[in-house]
Amino acid sequence: MAWLFFALALALHTWDEAVHDFISYYNSTVLALYSHFSWFPRIDAGFRTWLGTLVLANLVLFALAPLAFRDVTWLRPVAYAIAVFGLANGIGHALVTIRGQTVPSVRIVGVSPGFYTSPLVLLSATFLFFSLRKGSCGSKIRKLPIVRRRNQ
Repeated sequence: MAWLFFALALALHTWDEAVHDFISYYNSTVLALYSHFSWFPRIDAGFRTWLGTLVLANLVLFALAPLAFRDVTWLRPVAYAIAVFGLANGIGHALVTIRGQTVPSVRIVGVSPGFYTSPLVLLSATFLFFSLRKGSCGSKIRKLPIVRRRNQ
């Protein structure tokens, strides 16, 4: 259940970022960092590439949901990484909104893109993390034993 909740929250968050022009702030920040630090990777993206990548990531999360419900072992480290990413992403949007800028030369007018859904991402990432600590990132489906009656 936690995996599916996070996937839904991330899909909504992707929509929030797309509608509020996240990519322009992201590209401006990357270019500003690259101009100050030559070693910083220049990974700027166009809107369609960025959105396509996020939609693909969301589709992969939804496609892996049945495996999360079965509590597949190799998915647990992936789920931990995703939970950490979600926590960092949600906190990052809140901090950028509080500061009003990503770097000194890139100011945010109003709230940062993605801010409105960042509490949902934080909540779902926390739920995923604690579900993993409890024992499953999906919901364990238990097989009931088959009871056969003998004819008397």
